[in-house]
Amino acid sequence: MLKSMTGFGRTEEAAGDKTFLVEIKSLNGKQFELNLKITPLLKPYEFAIRTMLSEQLMRGTIDCNILLKQNGGNGAITINKEMAKAYFQPLKEVADDLNIGLSEYVLAAMLRLPDVVVPNTDILSEDQYGQFKQTLQNAIDAINKHRLLEGAALEKDLIERINNILAYQEKISELEPLRQHKMKEELRRKMEEQVGKENYDVNRLEQEMIYYIEKIDISEEQVRLRNHCDYFLNILKEGEESKGKKLGFVLQEIGREINTTGAKAYDSGIQKLVVLMKDELEKAKEQVLNIL
Repeated sequence: MLKSMTGFGRTEEAAGDKTFLVEIKSLNGKQFELNLKITPLLKPYEFAIRTMLSEQLMRGTIDCNILLKQNGGNGAITINKEMAKAYFQPLKEVADDLNIGLSEYVLAAMLRLPDVVVPNTDILSEDQYGQFKQTLQNAIDAINKHRLLEGAALEKDLIERINNILAYQEKISELEPLRQHKMKEELRRKMEEQVGKENYDVNRLEQEMIYYIEKIDISEEQVRLRNHCDYFLNILKEGEESKGKKLGFVLQEIGREINTTGAKAYDSGIQKLVVLMKDELEKAKEQVLNIL
């Protein structure tokens, strides 16, 4: 089954007095490209988080946001009470000496003084980090499930495109004998018009026509085209997770055989079928760009 590079996963779970919200969005890309936004509390584990995402998502342009909600307890900041008291006592003495009161604005000003408000030094315990890893894993599982659903739709469409190409190829095979006959008759007619029916060597003409027809023969291209299409359909059935690049390479080979067929055709009916095959091929290429 195919897996798309496009997907979305979201989980929100508690870990002790903290709640982690993980959102992962994935779009198509040539390689693995990660834009990771995490809470400072998880900075020590950033490398492990990146490794976990790259190993399981493998390819695509990934946006991952990890937010922290505090469920009571210590917040993101701490007020250094001892430092606040050290600032407040001299201010109170000055106010008493001047016989004036201290307004509530003094407290607001004190909070802006150095080292009164400091970042919380709280860290994750091993148990909390283990719970967070499970939250992250659940988000990864969610996006991979979404990718599989998208991949199933892509697979259905790609099978239809390749089968359409094979159907057009069968029609070309039916036209091929008629094309050779028409070309022989056209060459013979032109020779008779130019030099007269009695003035050329019939055996020599037959030899030249055989050489010419062999030169523009498309039977080998048709065989290779069928083989490439069959190989493409077989790859779709393989259990390998990442096969978008391989499918892209096979489509290049299919395109090569279609182009060569068109260049050698010299037949309006076959040329029309070649155009239809190219249209199906371009649609398949667009879809393959989204496959993991």
